[in-house]
Amino acid sequence: MGLFAGKKGLITGVFNKQSIAWAIAEKIMNEGGECGFSYMPDKADDARQKNLGRVQKLTEGISQVKFLQPMDVTNDEHVGALLERCGSEFGKIDFLLHSIAFALPDDLKGDTIATSRAGFKLAMEISAFSLIALANAAQSVLSDGASILTLTYYGGEKTVPGYNVMGICKAALDSVVKYLAYDLGPRGIRVNALSAGPLQTISGRGAGVDEMLGLYEAMAPLGRNITHEEAGNCGAFLLSEMASGITSEILHLDGGYNAMGSPGRLLDRIKTAQSV
Repeated sequence: MGLFAGKKGLITGVFNKQSIAWAIAEKIMNEGGECGFSYMPDKADDARQKNLGRVQKLTEGISQVKFLQPMDVTNDEHVGALLERCGSEFGKIDFLLHSIAFALPDDLKGDTIATSRAGFKLAMEISAFSLIALANAAQSVLSDGASILTLTYYGGEKTVPGYNVMGICKAALDSVVKYLAYDLGPRGIRVNALSAGPLQTISGRGAGVDEMLGLYEAMAPLGRNITHEEAGNCGAFLLSEMASGITSEILHLDGGYNAMGSPGRLLDRIKTAQSV
């Protein structure tokens, strides 16, 4: 029997094959779990329905996929309808993966000090408050002992130039994790965050992932970057009963980069280059 045999849950935020959410969902389904998926609604004038098409292409023919449903996380009716769908399909769910974040491109590209008021509100609503909205709407369908997982990044703990307003949003998200863990703890429901190092994803490219990959490889104790498979394994672990005693935790999956207090072996490379 697989680790998720008999388990059912909701996956949000899958955009394409490179999404961390998809890596986690794949691992869950390979271990016997059943999943419902939400996706970003297509615009009314998009006859091709590109967002739906991407998720359909990924999930086609997988028996553990039970439904696909659009959700605008800024719309309470959409959020409520999604959790109602979970209830009608599954009765109760055992896991919920929150993988939702957004900031206006102009606010990401500019200095943090120049962030627009409207852009800040939007980024915080989608990237941080959305976890509260989903968890609140899910209370009636979450099984006692269920697990909620969100995806964060080290830029919410330390300053990462270029991450800008999204770093502020991740700091808020990290705090949301801790407070929701307290609220839901009496039911045995765990709330955690996975802080993965840079990976080639849509959101990663928007935050300058190409530059970060070289830095992490040079500085991390393991001397390499992480893989999508590792992200899938760690995320599935935190959503599984194997992590039953873990809540309010931010798990760093970055080859140890977050523990470094100096450039480490990168400094050796710099010294070598200077001596040439």
